[in-house]
Amino acid sequence: MMLLGVNVDHVATIRQARRVVYPSPIEAAKASIKGGADQITIHLREDRRHIVDDDVYSMKEKIDVPLNLEMAVADDIVEIACKIKPATCTLVPEKRQELTTEGGLDVIGSLNKIKLVTKRLVDSGISVSLFIDPDIDQVDASMETGASAIEFHTGSYCDATEEIVLNKEIERLKNAVAYAKNKNLKICAGHGINYKNASKIVALLPDVVEYNIGHAIVSRAIMTGIENAVKEMKNLLLNPSK
Repeated sequence: MMLLGVNVDHVATIRQARRVVYPSPIEAAKASIKGGADQITIHLREDRRHIVDDDVYSMKEKIDVPLNLEMAVADDIVEIACKIKPATCTLVPEKRQELTTEGGLDVIGSLNKIKLVTKRLVDSGISVSLFIDPDIDQVDASMETGASAIEFHTGSYCDATEEIVLNKEIERLKNAVAYAKNKNLKICAGHGINYKNASKIVALLPDVVEYNIGHAIVSRAIMTGIENAVKEMKNLLLNPSK
């Protein structure tokens, strides 16, 4: 079954622009669930630029679908995760000056640290997913950490404008997905997916079981409302173009 995780970070981005209490990521999450979201995804960044600590605690308490907490391998955020126990923690890279996550986690380069954090989260009853580039070596390293899932970074494919680059990136994704499937990992994907490319990606990558999408949905919601925006995206995922 195809699952849609709706990332409501950018609802918090609008709120934090004025440092007020609205719009509420919690209310956006509830509307997303009405629209068909199977889980809610939020990213607690080290700089707290959008989602803040109170959002994490409140979200876990007030939604009735699984919570996926994206997070850096940072001690203070690991502490929060172990306290609230989201269904999933997705470990992602962070750079303070980036506009958004720019690529996958270098599991190979930080293997020992990621293994320790993964074990602590798993011991707390949390499933762990690693956000990685579609690279076979990174898949192998991810398996060494004890994580049960991986989320492939689709940004390079989604941002490509030349046909030769598009073809190269989709082949990378297809090969990595096939490899991960043979390793019995749960396969997720996200980043850069929007209303123009979603159904095509799903058709090309049938073994991906979960997509986490945020910016495109929140952007569409400005015009249509978030419940309708989620319904539209869910329909694209469930009925991909051939």
